[in-house]
Amino acid sequence: MNQFLIPANSKRSMLVFGLFTPIDLIIVSIGGTITGLLMLIINAETLQDIGIILTPVLIAGAMVAPVPNHRNVWNLTANIYNFYAKRRTYYWRGWCMTNGEETTQK
Repeated sequence: MNQFLIPANSKRSMLVFGLFTPIDLIIVSIGGTITGLLMLIINAETLQDIGIILTPVLIAGAMVAPVPNHRNVWNLTANIYNFYAKRRTYYWRGWCMTNGEETTQK
């Protein structure tokens, strides 16, 4: 009998370093590139300048950090962004209203 078991970590073998997808590495490399360019452009003299320079790589690192339920964190971040960046007027049509206005018929 040739019965093979699939190991529990078989999906991790498709990831880079067992943790990251290729898009994760692209995001970190873009953040690192922007940070490198800022290091060349900005002469960092104060702590605020250093914070401005490191912001892209810190944000990129936080986006791809291997936390539990990694994709859920991405979806939460996207939902928060959409809430603050998109239209806030929500249109609803229910069975008791017609086009948002009440009708009274006598």
